[in-house]
This record gives sequence, C-alpha cells and structure tokens, in this order.
Amino acid sequence: MTNVTIREATDKDIPIILGLLYELGRPKPQQDSDVDSFRKLVKTYIQESDKKLLVAILDDMKIVGMISMMLLPRLNRDTLEMYVPELIVLEKYQGKGIGKKLINSCITFAIEKKCHRIRLESGNQRKESHKFYKHLGFEQSSLSFTKNL
Repeated sequence: MTNVTIREATDKDIPIILGLLYELGRPKPQQDSDVDSFRKLVKTYIQESDKKLLVAILDDMKIVGMISMMLLPRLNRDTLEMYVPELIVLEKYQGKGIGKKLINSCITFAIEKKCHRIRLESGNQRKESHKFYKHLGFEQSSLSFTKNL
C-alpha cells in the first residue's frame, strides 16, 4: 500500500470519523441535534484516558480507516482487557494492509498497557471480517447476545 500512517484522532477528524461509522452501518443522525450529539460523543471519546481512537492516513492527506479501543477492568483479573468496538477501513481501501496496520497499533498499545487480552465483536454477516481476524491470530471464543431497549 502507498504511504499509510497511523495516528491518534483529533477533534478536527470528527466529521470523517462519523462518516466512517456510518459506513460501518452505525445509526445516522435523524436531525441536526443528533449530529451535534454524535460529535460530542466522539470528542469525549478522544479525550478520555481509558479510550483511544486511531486513524489511518493515506499519503498524509486522507483518513481511510479508524480503530477505537477501550481499556476495561475485569473483576477476575488484575490486568486490563482491551475492547475494540470499531475497526473500519473504507471499502475502496480494504485488502491493502490498512486494517492490519490498525490492529497492530492496537496490539502494541495493549502490550504497553499490559492488557491480558484484546476482545472484539463482529456481526454474524461479516464473514470476510471473521477471516481477517482469524488470519491475524484472533480466535472465536464466545457468542455475543444483545437485547435492544
């Protein structure tokens, strides 16, 4: 792949980050007040010390991917667990090593923080994503259940 760098997200990246989330299938704002609310959520995420948001930049110009991370304490461990809620690479740039670079940055950060594992979820329909994660050494270790409220 051409020149791809990974860096921490900043407030100026928020509109692009929201676009990436929509591409992943996250809810889109229904009204202007929702856009402001979503912007504030991302801004808070960037500022919180137990979270990290990285972006992948192509040729020092365009954000083409992102990964979000949360450090979670567990009741049965004295080390943190890293949870990855989102990993997104624009479809046009998938298969070019960008997702791998983002995951490797995540792994490096988890090792620095002495996490005991990295956990992520992937929708049942995302078969290619499942192959990608397995290729990077992730194992399917559980089922996830949700109840929408």
